[in-house]
Amino acid sequence: MEIVNVFVSLFIFPGLLSLITLALFADWLDRKLYARMQARVGPQYTGPHGLLQPFADLIKLLAKEDITPKQASSFMFNILPLVAFAAVGSAATLLPIGRLTVYNSFPGDILVILYLLGLPTLVYFLAGWHSSSFFGVFGGVRAITQLFAYEVPFLIAILSPAILTGSWQLSEIANHSLVHPLHMVVYIFGLIVAVIGLQAKLERMPFDVPEAETEIVGGPFTEYSGKKLALVLLARQMALVVGSALIATVFLGGFGLGWMSPVWFLLKTGAVILVLVFIRAGTARLRIDQVIDFSWKILAPLSFLQLLVIIILKGYNVL
Repeated sequence: MEIVNVFVSLFIFPGLLSLITLALFADWLDRKLYARMQARVGPQYTGPHGLLQPFADLIKLLAKEDITPKQASSFMFNILPLVAFAAVGSAATLLPIGRLTVYNSFPGDILVILYLLGLPTLVYFLAGWHSSSFFGVFGGVRAITQLFAYEVPFLIAILSPAILTGSWQLSEIANHSLVHPLHMVVYIFGLIVAVIGLQAKLERMPFDVPEAETEIVGGPFTEYSGKKLALVLLARQMALVVGSALIATVFLGGFGLGWMSPVWFLLKTGAVILVLVFIRAGTARLRIDQVIDFSWKILAPLSFLQLLVIIILKGYNVL
């Protein structure tokens, strides 16, 4: 019976199938709100209010011809989208959702999930590099350059609550915020940096310079099509959900208490996604040098300020 429970948790709920469903819903919500903010309609005809449009797009891509360019490194070109998909899917299994995932909670799981969420960017760089396309290589270089800009502030912001809690376990960090809700106020700088850092990690506006269609077509994925492109796009939408859920866990108390814990968890995750949508709709694309300047001149000082505040308050036993 225990094996069945683990299987259901990994692959049905709250596992891979639920994650894909949430990712497609997040894609619909993102596109719908983004369109409304620009006085457009957005997805409308496929399903109620266009709700099934992301699913239809996924099926369409999966059915298209899968092409591997002659000049590309065949093995790496074909395997990398699967690696990105597997990394994000594995990260999702570490999210603590009340009593539904107690079997996968362990000290240090926050470091593992951060590592897994960092892998897709490396994959995008390698995907562009091994496609042997000018646009792909250039987009990959932009992706890895941007990684060095936002990753340090993002990591410091996420790990600051762990330092205050005195634990590297996600469930304990979330529990600490629930027991001490006023501590969430102390996290404000870290929360801001983490949300902006996640937007950059997902390469969403204004940080979508690695695949700027007006400059380098599709960046690292210019040569991708069919099933491989479907996996890449699905992995990115899954990363939107997992990254938002991670922020909700670390800064907003995560799963909550009682039988309503999964509902609270989804609501908090949805709130973070909405903020990311508003950022996307209200900003313009930055140049790569602007991304680096913004990350190191604004995000990095804010993340270090968050860390300093926590160290001082904890050192004087204020928290």
